[in-house]
Amino acid sequence: MLPDSPDAESERLNDLVESAKALYDSREPAKMLANLEGISIEAAFILKDLHRHMDDPVVVRRLRDVGQKFATNRRTVILTAPKISIPPELASLVEFLELPLPDRQRLRQIIDETLVRISKNHTLQRRLDPAGIDAMADNLRGLTEEEAERAISQALVARYALCAETITDVLEAKKALLRRSEMLEFVEVSDSLASVGGLDNLKRFLAQRRGSWEEQARAFGLDPPRGVIILGVQGCGKSMCARCIAGEWKLPLVKFDTAAVYDKYIGETEKRIQKVFQVAEGLAPCVLWIDELEKVFAGSGPDSASADAGVSSRLLAAFLSWMQDRKAPVFVAATCNNVSVLPPELIRKGRFDELFFVDLPNQAERKQIFAIQLTKRKRNPADFQIDRVAAAARGYSGAEIESVVQTALYAAYSQKQLLGEKHLLDAIPGTVPLSTTRAEEIGALREWAAKRSVPASIPDARAENA
Repeated sequence: MLPDSPDAESERLNDLVESAKALYDSREPAKMLANLEGISIEAAFILKDLHRHMDDPVVVRRLRDVGQKFATNRRTVILTAPKISIPPELASLVEFLELPLPDRQRLRQIIDETLVRISKNHTLQRRLDPAGIDAMADNLRGLTEEEAERAISQALVARYALCAETITDVLEAKKALLRRSEMLEFVEVSDSLASVGGLDNLKRFLAQRRGSWEEQARAFGLDPPRGVIILGVQGCGKSMCARCIAGEWKLPLVKFDTAAVYDKYIGETEKRIQKVFQVAEGLAPCVLWIDELEKVFAGSGPDSASADAGVSSRLLAAFLSWMQDRKAPVFVAATCNNVSVLPPELIRKGRFDELFFVDLPNQAERKQIFAIQLTKRKRNPADFQIDRVAAAARGYSGAEIESVVQTALYAAYSQKQLLGEKHLLDAIPGTVPLSTTRAEEIGALREWAAKRSVPASIPDARAENA
C-alpha cells in the first residue's frame, strides 16, 4: 500500500481541527462526552483528571456510551489520573496501563535532558564521567520521572555543575521525598555485621547470599534471596541485624512505616501498600525493613473481617502475592517479637527464605558484645577481664549489656576515674534483666522456636540459656 499523500494528511488534519471547534462546553464532563460521541474521525482522545467526576452517574453513563461506540472503530479514550476507581458498569470496557518507575537507562536520559535544558539559561560544568552518571542514576531509582527531574534540577542549580557533589545531593533529595510519602523512610546505615556480637548461623546465611542478586549470580542459576524473619527476645539485636544486613551488603535500606499505611477510607490502604511495593522495586536492589511484623498482620485472621471491614486480610493477601511473585531483588528483613500470632501462610517457605531465632547471648557472645561496646567508646577491651564481666552478666540481653557499659561510664566520670572492671561489675546488679522479669514469656518463646526456627547462634553455644 502506498503512503497517503501530503494533501491527504492535510485534509485529515483540517477535519480534526474542524471537529475540535465543535466541542463546546468542554469543561462540563457530561456535555463534553456527549459531543465526543458524535465525532467520527479516527483518533485517540486524552481526558485529564476525569477521575474527579466518576461519582456522577450521568458522566459514567456518557462515558459508557462513548466506550461502546468507540469499540467498533479506530477511536479510543485515554484517561490519565494519579489514581482512579472504575465503576462496575465500565469495568468491561477498560484496560489499565500502569507506567513503571524509570530504570537506570531512562534516568541517565533524564539527567542528560535536564542538563541540556538548564544549560540554555545557566553556564554549567560537566565533570562527571560515565561511572559517576551511573551512580547518580542509581541514587535516583525509586522516584518518578517528575521527581527525578526536580531533584536533578535542584542539584544542578545549586552547584552550577554536574559533579561528584550532585550525586549526594540527589540522594538527599530522594530521602526527603520518601519521608514525605509517610510510608517509607530511607535509613542511613554505616554498621556491618561485624558490629553485631555472635549470631554466627545468621551471619553465615547472609554471607552465602551476598551478591546473589547480581547478573552473574542469575547466570549461575540463582534467584535473588527473598528475605528473613528475625524472631527473638526483646533487646537482643533484631532491629540492629536488619540494619546491618544493608550495611554488610552495601545496599540502600528503606523502612516500612506500618502505621502510616492504614487509611480510614475504604480501598486506600490497599493502594498505599501497592505504592510501597512499587517504590521498593524501583529502589532494587535494596533491603526493605519491616519492624515488628506481628503488628502489621496479626489482625488478619478470619475474626478480623468484622473489626476492620477486611482491610487486614486484604493487606495480607497483597503482601503474600507480592512476596511470592516479585522479580525485583528486594530483600525483606522483618523483625518479630511474637511470631505465634502471625498467620501460618506468611511464614511458610517460599515467602521468606528462613526464620531465625535470636536468643539471649551466651558467654562467648556476651564477651563479643562487651568488647564491641567498649571499643565503640574508645576503650581497649584487653584492659579488662572480659571473661569475668561477661560471666557476671549471664541472662542479660545485648541492649542491657550496652546499658551496663553506659552506667559504668557515668559512674567513672562522676568519680573522676578511668573506666575500670570494677565499674562494670558494680553496674551489672543495678539492672534487673528481662530474663528475670519476663522469664515465663521467654521460656514459652524458646519452646515455640525450638522446632519451628533456625537458631541465629551456634546451637551448642546456646545450651547455657536453656
